[in-house]
Amino acid sequence: MIPMTLAEVAQATGGTLHDVTDPRTRVTGPVVHDSRQVEPGALFAAVAGERVDGHDYAAGALRDGAVAVLASRPVGVPAVVVDDVVEGLQRLAQAVTARAEGATVVGLTGSAGKTSTKDLIAQLLGTVGPTVFTAGSFNNEIGFPITALKVAADTRFLVLEMGARHKGDIAHLTGLAQPSIGLVLNVGTAHIGEFGSREAIAEAKGEMVENLPAEGCAVLNADDPLVRAMASRTKARVLYFGESAQAQIRAEGIRLDDSGRAAFTLVTPAGSAPVALRLYGEHHVSNALAAAAVATECGMTVEQVADALGGAGSLSRWRMELTERPDGVTVINDAYNANPDSMRAALRALAAIGGRGPGARRTWAVLGEMRELGGESLDEHDAVGRLAVRLNIATLVAVGGREAACMELGARNEGSWGEESVLVPDVDTAVELLRARVRPGDVVLVKASRSVGLERVAEALLADGANGAAQ
Repeated sequence: MIPMTLAEVAQATGGTLHDVTDPRTRVTGPVVHDSRQVEPGALFAAVAGERVDGHDYAAGALRDGAVAVLASRPVGVPAVVVDDVVEGLQRLAQAVTARAEGATVVGLTGSAGKTSTKDLIAQLLGTVGPTVFTAGSFNNEIGFPITALKVAADTRFLVLEMGARHKGDIAHLTGLAQPSIGLVLNVGTAHIGEFGSREAIAEAKGEMVENLPAEGCAVLNADDPLVRAMASRTKARVLYFGESAQAQIRAEGIRLDDSGRAAFTLVTPAGSAPVALRLYGEHHVSNALAAAAVATECGMTVEQVADALGGAGSLSRWRMELTERPDGVTVINDAYNANPDSMRAALRALAAIGGRGPGARRTWAVLGEMRELGGESLDEHDAVGRLAVRLNIATLVAVGGREAACMELGARNEGSWGEESVLVPDVDTAVELLRARVRPGDVVLVKASRSVGLERVAEALLADGANGAAQ
């Protein structure tokens, strides 16, 4: 964080100082909400959660080096006391980012691919200057300000992922750290249970470009009609990316290698260059183009962008995380989250990695529930099951209850698979089945909404491989 005195922190948050002997004491370390992350000079935010109240850890945070606590009540140690700790964090982030005059703020949102694209942008921009970016998918009302508060005096780029569950969420976040570049990736069906329709989701996502300054840049997906239409909602300049001829930043000649990694020619107004991605799945082409558009807007040359894209990997766990066991079984852990769009993309990547013809590998799709789909849920799960059949995935293992059963039934109805689609009730049963039936050379995809915890299937399979337990 840009150093501030406790008096300045109190002024920024609207708080009052308690048990502070010297208001000129400076916060020189990070702002953290987990006491285990406290470093010398830190400010500890005592957030009260459902299970744990950060106020109980205030004294320990001071012993570990924090200079004070941001709290909602006096805690017997130096503290800035505010009415609401989360709101205090957000106000502090707003004040600190306003001081980061040399930083270009990039905001991005979308129904799918936000975290992967954010990771790509961070890696591209990181090649030309100090870059702060959202860790993982830590993009909520706490994660957003915690990330923004990491800016330092020399930060050149601040890349902030913005999620939304309700109308107004993105407008609120853009008010905390004003982006000059706003990226909208796509409008899909993630959280459709909350919003009710794709049009309502588009309305919420479009808050990103509505709140850009006139001298800013709206980076929009030319291949998504609902995103493309957002051009009419911004006073900023518009830069399109995609495969469409309308896009200034586009991909031509897309092809996949035997491992499902995409290569293409990156075309920009300033020239073109070949790109070969390390990431698995054709869906990353769109993510790469979005990142390239942002990087171009930030002054990188097409050659710099292409080179950085070729070296970029995944920075966040459980997202198309491909690991090969000693016996040749390949495990793709994409279990961090799932929605219909990302599920389809993962299945297509699995099919590409498995290959076709005489040298094709046997493929397994171990899929769990996609949550927050509302009235669309059963239809969407049915469609995923049917797609697995159309892509010639060898075996679908649906894990869970009603939605998983609907997915398995969709596969059965599409292809009359019989034993080639299996419904299991839980993770342990899925692991038992896979241990009995997976053989060397197979490719196993694991994917579901985060709360399902399906990453445990991938972890068990990889542990078996490490222990030489494969049959």
